Amino acid sequence: MSSIPSLLRDRIAATPDAEAYRVPSDDGWTSLSWREVGDRVRGLALGLAQLGSGPGTRVSILCSTRLEWILCDLAVLATGAATTTIYPSNTAAESAFIINDSGSTIVVAENDDQVAKLRSVQKELPDVTHVIVIDGAAGDDGWVIPLASVAASEGDYDAMVDAIAQDSLATLIYTSGTTGRPKGVELTHDNWLYTAEAVREVGLISPSDLHFLWLPLSHSFGKLLEVVMIGQGVPTAIDGRLDKIAENLGVLRPTVMAAAPRIFEKIHNTVVANMRNDGGLKLRIFEWARRTGIRVSRARQRGVPVPVTTRAEYALADRLVFAKLRERFGGRIRFFISGAAPLSQDIAEFFDAAGLTILEGYGLTESSAGTFLNRPESVRFGTVGLPFPGTEVRIAEDGEILIKGRGIMRGYHGLPEETAEALEDGWLRTGDIGEVDEAGRLRITDRKKELIKTSGGKYVAPTYLEGRIKAACPYVSHVFVHGDRRNYVTCLVTLDMEVVKPWAEAESLPLDPEELREHPRVRAEVEKAIEQVNAGEASYATVKKFAILASDFTVETGELTPSLKIKRRAVEERHGGVLDAFYS
Repeated sequence: MSSIPSLLRDRIAATPDAEAYRVPSDDGWTSLSWREVGDRVRGLALGLAQLGSGPGTRVSILCSTRLEWILCDLAVLATGAATTTIYPSNTAAESAFIINDSGSTIVVAENDDQVAKLRSVQKELPDVTHVIVIDGAAGDDGWVIPLASVAASEGDYDAMVDAIAQDSLATLIYTSGTTGRPKGVELTHDNWLYTAEAVREVGLISPSDLHFLWLPLSHSFGKLLEVVMIGQGVPTAIDGRLDKIAENLGVLRPTVMAAAPRIFEKIHNTVVANMRNDGGLKLRIFEWARRTGIRVSRARQRGVPVPVTTRAEYALADRLVFAKLRERFGGRIRFFISGAAPLSQDIAEFFDAAGLTILEGYGLTESSAGTFLNRPESVRFGTVGLPFPGTEVRIAEDGEILIKGRGIMRGYHGLPEETAEALEDGWLRTGDIGEVDEAGRLRITDRKKELIKTSGGKYVAPTYLEGRIKAACPYVSHVFVHGDRRNYVTCLVTLDMEVVKPWAEAESLPLDPEELREHPRVRAEVEKAIEQVNAGEASYATVKKFAILASDFTVETGELTPSLKIKRRAVEERHGGVLDAFYS
């Protein structure tokens, strides 16, 4: 097995009639077997080869998470070419940069809207010979062709697959660019095969699971899941529509789902806010159940027996509260996986108390996304778990995490100096600060470049504080902690209007975001959360002042990356006046 297409071919040979993917349809959900997937990939690959896809070429995919994304990706790879991923939320200029920088000659676009985006910069894409549209019309000039017309039957598919070397380029993923211009990360077939092998060795999942995939496949986390599920033969239900997640969970009843921390924060805050709105006996029962569940969770983490009385209390708490929460997710979840950003320990313990354990992991695009993961039998919240088999870790003198192994990227596309800076003797400089505990689990303390150094010379970890404040107040959507080279720490807060609105209506508060953010009741709720977090911090790390913004951070406004991480520089630039006013 030397490539992702050969991995797929082995999967088809082993379990041809087993379910591979499940997709939304007019009648609910439709399944495809591995044999059917193989047939579609074969036809697309032969068609793409006729259009010029092959060894040394790149094909960009500009599309949301759906079955066709995976089929096109696998077909591109089968020709010997590499896939370049583009988020559907990227602007025309951003898309043009990635297409040109990667050297892509073919682009797969999801629909007419994405085609229009490309048409607006067509003159800036001289090397693009074809745009293949999944849901859309062909163009009069032949530049745009429908996906349905691409499949072909002539050609030697197996010969193409056999010719792919293990170290051939498979994927170009451009970093989110929280601090600067995106860089194309070169990931080989072997990088991805390593992740599939590592997950199999850990023994997390099996073909009896049902995996629900909605994460962006343009992100390394989504791509990792694609390859892992092929390797393990795990059926995957695919629907990238965020507004359908809750509904799909109830219908599909999956056993495994991965998500970014923002999703878990949203669920937690909605549940807590609803209980607060109900008040009275319901709220008291909920708070008691939560405290009881967290006692049990912490005992499990320490590996100590749970007292008989606590077990009895937990059984009652489970019946009254937690079982209902699990049912919201279909009632079959074995575990969630969290990645792409730090997960608050408070939120992780809440989910674990409810019998919905979140296995937090860690990796970078530069390490093929999967590098560390908590194991179900040895979860320790606040850590990202043990390294995958075959991955080495060490901590540099300044606390930076260094990792080495088969999952590490080949380099940055066309950037030899940046590659040399990131890689030294095979060790990847992650840019994150952390420590390894006595059991070998990694704890991330913060981004090296994002650590705040106050004017008094004290270092503060902003993402740690941000996560704790979000967990302490259910009405908060995002928190941005500020204070680099300032004499104290401050923060910006945004409200989750979907969660705030029912409470505001019940309390006869204004619903206009501008009025609501200044209301004393709202400020009191946020202030209470900040004071709760401050109580456990050293004086120099406490938030002294805060402001509530009228609108949330979004990908569209440029304040969040597509993986929902805060673009710190963009927030500082956009809200510089508010931040400066804290210190005037």
